[in-house]
Amino acid sequence: MSRSMSRREMMGMVAMMGTAGLGLALGNGKLPLASASEHLDLEPRGDHQLHALLSALAKVKKRRDYRNLTMISLHRDEWDHEAIALLLHYHGKPKQVWDNTVFGSPWLNLMRNSLNAQVYSFGKKDALVLSATHGTAHLALFDDKMWEKYRLYEKAEVKSKTNPLVRLSPASSKPLSSLNDPHGVLSPEDNNIPVLQARGVVFLACHNMIWELSGALKKGGINPDHKTHGEIAAELTNHLIPGVVLTPGIVGTLPLLAEAGYQYAHS
Repeated sequence: MSRSMSRREMMGMVAMMGTAGLGLALGNGKLPLASASEHLDLEPRGDHQLHALLSALAKVKKRRDYRNLTMISLHRDEWDHEAIALLLHYHGKPKQVWDNTVFGSPWLNLMRNSLNAQVYSFGKKDALVLSATHGTAHLALFDDKMWEKYRLYEKAEVKSKTNPLVRLSPASSKPLSSLNDPHGVLSPEDNNIPVLQARGVVFLACHNMIWELSGALKKGGINPDHKTHGEIAAELTNHLIPGVVLTPGIVGTLPLLAEAGYQYAHS
């Protein structure tokens, strides 16, 4: 199958799912979040279903203009329902979802190791890895503005006042062809969210965690604008890093992913 045929098929799938535009890119250092990873080209080579999925996800509409949110999401426009539908209908294999809950755990490293083995050892170019992110790990899915405003670094228990897991490392500039470079783009030195996203990992966010975090911030007096609980939740949701897929709740979404054939793993 040619690359042009793959793209035509992909566009057909996009039309059926009713997708519209938003990118998956993240950023590095002081550069704008959306610009720094435009130079990352880390998808497995060749025509395959993963490429079509990522292209469709990049065009899906993700609402990030909330003013107020409630404890339970009741309407589809309160989460990224189109993106979730694409993930649930993905037919490539294998499909793995990681239950990630602790910011300081080796969760990024484990997903990187899993992807390395699936794609390069077993030759599974359609392998899809999802991060079902909640607990303190979810703090990594907020941008620097939220880290600074709500002192999320304190909850993550790190010294950096900006989100360290969205920073590209020097290893990110190494060529993908150097598969076994111990300092390369596929190595432990490159455990960051932008690189994993560029390789096809999809990070899922949890509304329930956002709601609980918002309540804790308000109760703890970390509320410089004197917002309501629902307004803080809306602001945090609006500042999820690009490419993240918002769910109404991770623990409620995991059974749907299991029904769709995703294999469960825990960090």
